[in-house]
Amino acid sequence: MYEQENCKFAKTHEWAFNENGVAVVGISDHAQHEISDIVFVELPKKGAQVKAGQQCCVIESVKSASDIFSPVSGEIVEVNEALSSDAALVNREPHAGGWIFKVKMSDAKELDNLLTFEDYKKTL
Repeated sequence: MYEQENCKFAKTHEWAFNENGVAVVGISDHAQHEISDIVFVELPKKGAQVKAGQQCCVIESVKSASDIFSPVSGEIVEVNEALSSDAALVNREPHAGGWIFKVKMSDAKELDNLLTFEDYKKTL
């Protein structure tokens, strides 16, 4: 489980957790509540290059579609295949089994540009 307190957050509600230079990425608990009943996650392509702040996948709920942005730059090295058959994992476990993708960071210092959990809470 990726404890909120140990994650960094983008203003667009994505979280990142650094695992030895690979950022595990998901959406915040707040964001999954706002999106509500998630029915589909369009996962990014493994091997794709992403830049911090770039739209890289989409989450669809019963009421809308929401763009998801990469909080860091690098290469997508893994996607959460479990979401293909159970997109609601993002609702049930936004900081555990509901992670969306992993990025091998090209510059881990980009994490310094993200918000701490305490700072993120202040933006809500």
